[in-house]
Amino acid sequence: MDRTDPEGAIAEAAKKYSNWGRWGEDDVLGTLNFLDEAKRREGAALVRRGVSFSLSQRFDMNGPQKGWRRRTNPVHTMLDTGTDAALGNQGFPHGIGGADDVIAMPLQCSTQWDGLGHIFDHGKAWNGRAAEKVVTSDGDLVTGIEHMAPHVAGRGVLLDVGQVLGTDGELPDAFAITEDHLTAAAKAHRVSVGRGDIVLVRTGHLARSRREGWGDYAGGPAPGLSFTTAGWLHGTEIAAIATDTWGFEVRPNEFDHAFQPLHQVAIPNMGLLIGEMWDLDTLAADCAADGVYEFWLTAAPLPITGAVGSPVNPVAVK
Repeated sequence: MDRTDPEGAIAEAAKKYSNWGRWGEDDVLGTLNFLDEAKRREGAALVRRGVSFSLSQRFDMNGPQKGWRRRTNPVHTMLDTGTDAALGNQGFPHGIGGADDVIAMPLQCSTQWDGLGHIFDHGKAWNGRAAEKVVTSDGDLVTGIEHMAPHVAGRGVLLDVGQVLGTDGELPDAFAITEDHLTAAAKAHRVSVGRGDIVLVRTGHLARSRREGWGDYAGGPAPGLSFTTAGWLHGTEIAAIATDTWGFEVRPNEFDHAFQPLHQVAIPNMGLLIGEMWDLDTLAADCAADGVYEFWLTAAPLPITGAVGSPVNPVAVK
């Protein structure tokens, strides 16, 4: 890999690992096509203890966002409160009262999925469509994340790379996770990764940020997947992948001047569903305790019409 030539490396990987046309010219699901009924039955059979884990950070004003690209933390406001009810201000009969609230937030401010309309490659969206015809001021007119809402449930696999290769369960910033690292983690966990799986990669970055403060968690240096894992992401035929970091791939990126080059290959060319800022720590501790790193995982995005990303509360069940 030539660090001085991100343009060439991206073009080569985009061509080599493209899934354009693989599921027809009208496809809106990308690699989620790998997650079929048989894979869901396989995932459901993994529920043995019945213990469940939320893999979401909380959505509140104490999140990591600092305003970059106008991304802010959620703003939660009450519309009706217990005070209103106690004072009789709500106008309801026979003493009934209630509370209502509203939240305002960017859809990618906390635990979330990147939709297929989130990233473009030289003006092309997923499946070779013209970006300007896919996403307009009205939203994603073609691959809006609402199309994925019924599909993201199946066999989940945790690769705790932070535990296998890190210090005290954490990888340092700028640590590039390679295919060899992913394979080593799978081997250490005695788990396989293959077609239709939803893969979770834990780096320990979220745990460190919670301990030391958010700092530059949102957009700053972080461990993450190496650009060289594009072949692994394509060849394994996984349905989706998520990490506990802000940006999924290693930061700073591995080229002298680049911004999220793996995104540029994986989303518009491969059609890969990518999750970020997932909280994998409690699940990882349980997996380490019982030695089981596969589970049923349901992680449906909110069916927000035309959205290019969505908050999610993933739930793993073992």
